[in-house]
Amino acid sequence: MNTIEAMIIKLHFGNVPALTELYGTDAEIQTYQQKRYTGLMTEFRSRYAATEAALFSSPGRTEIGGNHTDHNHGRVLAGAVNLDTLAVASPNNSDVVRIASNGYPAFELDLSHLQPDKDEVFTSASLIRGICARLKELGYRTGGFDACIDGAVPKGSGLSSSASFEVLIGAIFSHFFNEGTLDPLLNAMTGQYAENHFFGKPCGLMDQTACAVGGLVTIDFKDPAKPIVKKVNFDFISSGYSLIITDTGGNHADLNEEYASIPAEMKAVAAQLGAKVLRDVRMVDVISTIPALREKTGDRAILRAIHFQGENQRVVEQVEALEQKDFSSFLAMVIASGQSSYMYNQNIYPVNNVMEQGVSLALALSDLVLKGRGAWRVHGGGFAGTIQAFVPKDLEDIYITTLEHVFGAGACHKLFIRPQGAIRVDL
Repeated sequence: MNTIEAMIIKLHFGNVPALTELYGTDAEIQTYQQKRYTGLMTEFRSRYAATEAALFSSPGRTEIGGNHTDHNHGRVLAGAVNLDTLAVASPNNSDVVRIASNGYPAFELDLSHLQPDKDEVFTSASLIRGICARLKELGYRTGGFDACIDGAVPKGSGLSSSASFEVLIGAIFSHFFNEGTLDPLLNAMTGQYAENHFFGKPCGLMDQTACAVGGLVTIDFKDPAKPIVKKVNFDFISSGYSLIITDTGGNHADLNEEYASIPAEMKAVAAQLGAKVLRDVRMVDVISTIPALREKTGDRAILRAIHFQGENQRVVEQVEALEQKDFSSFLAMVIASGQSSYMYNQNIYPVNNVMEQGVSLALALSDLVLKGRGAWRVHGGGFAGTIQAFVPKDLEDIYITTLEHVFGAGACHKLFIRPQGAIRVDL
């Protein structure tokens, strides 16, 4: 660890390469991050009376390809983004974790008890307890630490603030107690375990993997117990495009049935074809049996099955385009992905509230501004929430102005794919 005073002095004089790697070269953003880091270290020193600490950063993530494919054992393409969860932390030679997170009440957690606690469901404490429990099961060491945390991944934005937090905690345990030996994929799987068994949410593995590994990653869930993760070799920053996520402000309440209907209907089609999931059937099998399927599953389920087959293959083609530096073909496939989600998967607006179509409106505006120049699609689960757009640098201002005119100031988040996953930051 380094002394807090030395790190603050280094930040004060600027020119910190680590910040450029994590947040880019924009001078205003660099200044903001210097103040953010300094403020969090000052708070840590005041709260815990510590003189030494370590810094950790864990990114949010964005889904780029594979919309609603993972739950049927498909492929996804995702990327880590430059919005992150930052921690200043130090081991405290006990079995107690003490966390002070900006915007939330501080709490303490005794690691001598590592069973799920029903009173902690849906809390950060449950995630830490679950991560610690799983690491000990796997033979890793754990221990108490003090931390001040600042989360800059907006909640409800589809950028996975919870996964970012989970792999941040995993990185802290790895570096403080295991000499940094926790593999990024194992860190991701540990976070998923905690979320499934302690937090109370049956999530997949895409979010945690993208946050832990960093950069662009493609994940194949053909065997969900042993997903195949591959880092995609592409320098997004040099593409000349910005990744802009727009929050349409839609209401996520009462959407559980909408979300649940997608995997259920996909699996219903698979069942009619003698399989458990759509990954185990072919597009030709779906098409050839449509007359019989219509009576058994209904038309929407068939359309969603067609979406899965096309989207699952499209991920392979997107990865090939990126690795061949064919960005124009990649953008065309982003648009095709969005069109498939709209027409076939039908997760753009809820059927019980057709008067509210914020996602549809955001996609329409994106089409008007970016047609022929960029790409746009629904982001994440759909029905409400966010869209994703790849915007040429010269159209950034008009794009953001157009979208924020409708959805409000601050609705657009200008991002880039950051190459680092959850890491210890060396200033």
